[in-house]
Amino acid sequence: MERPAWAPRNIDISVPSVSRIYDYYLGGSHNFEVDREAARKAMEFMPGLPKVMQANRAFMRRAVRFAAGEGITQFLDIGSGIPTFGNVHEVARAASPGARVVYVDHDPVAVAHSRAVLEGDDHADVVAADLRKPHEILGSPEVRRLIDLNRPVALLLVAILHFVEDADDPYGAVAELSGALAPGSLLVLTHASYEGIPVPPERAGGVVDVYQDIRNPLIMRSREEIARFFEGYDMVEPGLVPMPRWRPETTPEDEDPWAFSGLAGVGRSA
Repeated sequence: MERPAWAPRNIDISVPSVSRIYDYYLGGSHNFEVDREAARKAMEFMPGLPKVMQANRAFMRRAVRFAAGEGITQFLDIGSGIPTFGNVHEVARAASPGARVVYVDHDPVAVAHSRAVLEGDDHADVVAADLRKPHEILGSPEVRRLIDLNRPVALLLVAILHFVEDADDPYGAVAELSGALAPGSLLVLTHASYEGIPVPPERAGGVVDVYQDIRNPLIMRSREEIARFFEGYDMVEPGLVPMPRWRPETTPEDEDPWAFSGLAGVGRSA
């Protein structure tokens, strides 16, 4: 298997990665045949997966613009993935020129590519760390340099929590991160759920099996389970809703039915 020049030496390119599969769904070029194979297998069960990912990105951009409009100038994006068009720092700075952004991912390709994109940018950086170890994120030199935890922060957990199993205590991780943030901070979150998927749960379950096979379990949670992540936050209108229904800029009815798979919300800490 040919190793492209951009691929870090220390990664096994025979094992699929969630962030590279996501990159493939979004039409990116930082993925390997093994990632594309897993993605195509998942799309046999849910052909609209690329639409779901596009809806995730579109929601993220609207939420970042909303946060900037609320005066927030600091963004912590965990599970940020491989940079594609319209990243958090680009969207935030269009609204708030001095915005500071720290990206966090544990995929070496995502980290290496983010470093390349952010080279020479004094107000953005990337941390190689895992959501399951919040203390490593909060204590990282990058976060300490760029994020003032005494001022409100927008914490982005977009399409990441559904890859954390209950055994790894995702609620504890979110609570620990939230507890470190100043009042008035925002939690921006999307999560996979059987709710809204335009095929029966049994069929969508085939996608769960594909991710299980590549040792990256995909955890479909209910609306109630997803709402629990917002404990300690006041929900921003319109609450926890399908992604195209969160403060849309175009008519949601014009969206592809697949875009309504899963839920999105923004909470504000008191």
